[in-house]
Amino acid sequence: MEPDVRFQRSTAKEAALEHTNIEADPLLSGFYSPADAARLLQVASPKLRGWLNGWSNSSAGPIVDRDFKDSRTISFLDLMELRFIEAFRRQGVSMQTLRAAAARARKEWDQPHPFALSRAKYLTDRRSVFAQVAELQGDRVTWDMATGQHEMWDVIEATIAKGVEFDPVSELARRWYPLPAEFPQVGIDPAVAFGKPALTEERIPTAAIHRMWKAEGGSLSRVAEAFRIGAEAVRAAVEYEITTAT
Repeated sequence: MEPDVRFQRSTAKEAALEHTNIEADPLLSGFYSPADAARLLQVASPKLRGWLNGWSNSSAGPIVDRDFKDSRTISFLDLMELRFIEAFRRQGVSMQTLRAAAARARKEWDQPHPFALSRAKYLTDRRSVFAQVAELQGDRVTWDMATGQHEMWDVIEATIAKGVEFDPVSELARRWYPLPAEFPQVGIDPAVAFGKPALTEERIPTAAIHRMWKAEGGSLSRVAEAFRIGAEAVRAAVEYEITTAT
């Protein structure tokens, strides 16, 4: 078989794998611990655990319908929903409203991850769901945001969608660039390195590059040679790890 034919088939197989859902292949869903998620989202771990599992001193359940029910593991789509929740919590949307909106959207759209769906397709529908729930809950803050301050809502949704690529078929998030302005080379793709931050072109986890950089005494050139990538790619990976460490 000719080399270019093998390459084309391999590329086609990788492309197909990237769009396989979790039921077909859980290994392509991404794997994060609560600490991983807290670091990526810059959110306190106890808050995340409440959103994922509910609270021990409350009858209120979780907001996110997790992919891995009997595990502490968080999937990529869980992570995207947590990101959405954090953004709306910062705007004063109550936990009760978020929980009710998530439950209604899951049922109406028959989608377990309604907060990970494309802004382009679901912006109006999502605002409608929040408006209806806010009215029932007596949540004036969210009601005003969803019905009267459309520009504010649009800005929030656009901010959440920033750095996210959506699958054109499922409309679900499929790749996220956590810091697109500072580090456009670093992305999170559940089909690459189990969803850990990685150089998107080279498909190498930034943590692996950072570890070698420290072991090599901070030599960019030696790490670049070892991984067979450019020194600037090494620099981006190292700086990303240092920036997000805090």
